[in-house]
Amino acid sequence: MSACKTVNMYTDGACAGNQNEENFGGWGCILEYAGREKELSGAEPNTTNNRMELSAPIAGLAALKEKGLRVRIYSDSSYLVNCFHQGWYEKWVKNGWKTAGKKPVENRDLWERLLSLMEGQACEFYLVKGHLKLTDAKGDPLGEESAALSKAWKGFQAHNGECPFEAFYRIAGYNNRADALATGAIEECKAKLNGL
Repeated sequence: MSACKTVNMYTDGACAGNQNEENFGGWGCILEYAGREKELSGAEPNTTNNRMELSAPIAGLAALKEKGLRVRIYSDSSYLVNCFHQGWYEKWVKNGWKTAGKKPVENRDLWERLLSLMEGQACEFYLVKGHLKLTDAKGDPLGEESAALSKAWKGFQAHNGECPFEAFYRIAGYNNRADALATGAIEECKAKLNGL
């Protein structure tokens, strides 16, 4: 087992009717290693967007068959990424899973599962803007001249460090695919519950 093995993980969560009592949430995850890919997705009723954002990397990490990997996790969820960039979880654990306002940490069950699965892996978290339009009306790839893409690329670098545009474009494409997996899982879940 080599520590230099790098797995890229692209995750997204979605919730149709978030904040409503009756809703559907879904998550999508794509694992990429050595030119191979694995797609994972799932959905459930009556949940929240944040729970789905956490469910995606949990499923991805649970699918890994080795420890000692470098796992680069790309997500459009500030909730997920900032937890690790800003060390929220360290404060939560130290305070007995209470927030700075002395309230119980939301989604503690998922945070604990995620932290457990991260043990033995070198996880890095990267924030990427979601739902980026990557092609023009003809379906041709947009480039750096696209104002929206250029802005998103600069934002990605400000948060995560230098990254060539081509690599950023590729990451954004995978993020869109993860979002599509999450949306598809929601539709499947709705159809099953409605007996379709």
